Amino acid sequence: MILQELVKYYEALAERGEIALDGWSKEKVSYSLELDREGKPLKILSLGVEEENGKGKTVRKPKLMEVPERVSRTSGVSANFLCDNAKYMLGISGDASDRKSQECFTATKEKLMDILQDCDGPAASALKKFFQSWDPSRAEELSELKDKEYRDEITKAGNLVFSIEGEYAQEIPELKQAWESWRKKKENGRERGRCLVTGELSEIAKTHTSIKGIKNAQSSGAALVSFNAPAFSSYGKEQSFNAPVGRHAMFAYTTALQFLLSQKEQKVQLGDLCLLFWAESGEEEYGEIFSSCMGGREDNQEIVRNVLRNIAGKQGVDYKGVHLDPEQNFCILGLSGNAGRLAVRLFLKNSFGNILRNFQRFYEELEIAGPKWEEEQPALWKLLGETVNQNSRDKSIPPALGSECLRAILMHGKFPASLYHGILIRIRADQGENKINGRRAALIKAILLRNYGELYLGKGEDFVALNENCRDRAYILGREFAVLEKIQEAANPGINATIRDRYFNSACGTPAMVFPLLFRLKESHLRKIRNGNPGMAVFYERILTELQGMLEVSDLVGAFPSRLSLNEQGMFILGYYHQRQKFYEKKEGGEVR
Repeated sequence: MILQELVKYYEALAERGEIALDGWSKEKVSYSLELDREGKPLKILSLGVEEENGKGKTVRKPKLMEVPERVSRTSGVSANFLCDNAKYMLGISGDASDRKSQECFTATKEKLMDILQDCDGPAASALKKFFQSWDPSRAEELSELKDKEYRDEITKAGNLVFSIEGEYAQEIPELKQAWESWRKKKENGRERGRCLVTGELSEIAKTHTSIKGIKNAQSSGAALVSFNAPAFSSYGKEQSFNAPVGRHAMFAYTTALQFLLSQKEQKVQLGDLCLLFWAESGEEEYGEIFSSCMGGREDNQEIVRNVLRNIAGKQGVDYKGVHLDPEQNFCILGLSGNAGRLAVRLFLKNSFGNILRNFQRFYEELEIAGPKWEEEQPALWKLLGETVNQNSRDKSIPPALGSECLRAILMHGKFPASLYHGILIRIRADQGENKINGRRAALIKAILLRNYGELYLGKGEDFVALNENCRDRAYILGREFAVLEKIQEAANPGINATIRDRYFNSACGTPAMVFPLLFRLKESHLRKIRNGNPGMAVFYERILTELQGMLEVSDLVGAFPSRLSLNEQGMFILGYYHQRQKFYEKKEGGEVR
């Protein structure tokens, strides 16, 4: 299913001319070696393009060029054609003790001579003469390689290509034709079979191209499909022959994956989880909107809200000159690296309209009263970050948590218990204003609403702000704690540590052990307030009396349960947060309570 959708996406991109064709790939190239018609090296030109890196600094980035398809290289010597690093193209490296450079150069020379053996055009002759005459030990005779600093840049920069009289070698027709002829010749005689992806009889790929750019995977690339242990070699089928994928299908899905990884608007990183997404039609505008929903572009929220409104109403909408169709198939793939392999954490396929409608539901469930500066549509990575200790060295979100939460959002399912437990743990551990912030309260509300809605919240809109009619015991206790804290702050202006810092965790888990003490402290705080502001003291006493009456008990001790369940603790936190926000509201005269 995953490979089939990637192959479809590749075909859509190829039809639009946005991706390399079979036998070719788009690679980052840093330098070009200029040759004359006699194969004499003239100079090395930098192909880097200066761009801003988002931090106000200008950096030089390699140029993206279409070159002959690259070989998969993990160990040993394996040469590419017309595009490779300095070790293979020039036989030099930054390490003087590296004896492998000559072997790499020889492998490139042999491959080029084999491919161009029947090609006698001027460009082919120039390349043959260069490899026949070039001596890596005399590389410093080329002016650019005399400067040690510049030489080090060339040997470490990445890929080089040839340029013959101002024209890149891989773009010269005679060399392109030689490459295609050589490829077809190599395909003859290879094992053929039924491709599991396309269903067609074709040459079976023995190995699959490695995917580069996934966090925690090898820098040389990792495989999505691979087998290398005897247990996987069913009936003597070694390497990838026990899961036969045609060579074209292999090229298509790996090229599509690598293309997605290079597109900023079609990729989001959630901790160690790399999220890739695409529309079946190949139009990147669908991915841009999804990226904005994930929080990738916070400056685009007004456009996102407009799209969500239209899509939720099952209407199409125009965005950047493209009509976004709610019925367009949309795929989401979550990958994480594991050394030489890629682990699939998530794969979903649905209509674009259904996906955005589920996002809209999620935003509605998150809606909660709070300061104006808090995001109306917070980024998902910021929400999941509330489960992580921000003082620890590793602040990454676990891949499983990211994929499970995203699955719940996009399929409108229940949120994982690990998300709820993670938030409660951070609330218990943290201190200060961040202990219970708007994002944590919003997530608790969304979890209680979706996972336990009938039991606790009922209608979510009733709990956007303070629900004064809610009779849930834990919710009322949370409100009482907020009032008691406010009384303490009014009695001791500028106090460094409030009862929230000392007693909140106990009050939330075991109210009967803490609340009697807090009510005794309240009496001394109210006496201080009466001396300076009797009206304020009456105001707070009235609120506490109303809340105690809602608990429907006659004595103070019986008002407080000995223990609250985890779900009741969520209601306690929600009641506390709502009551605190209520105190920040302005009265009709503009005065803050």
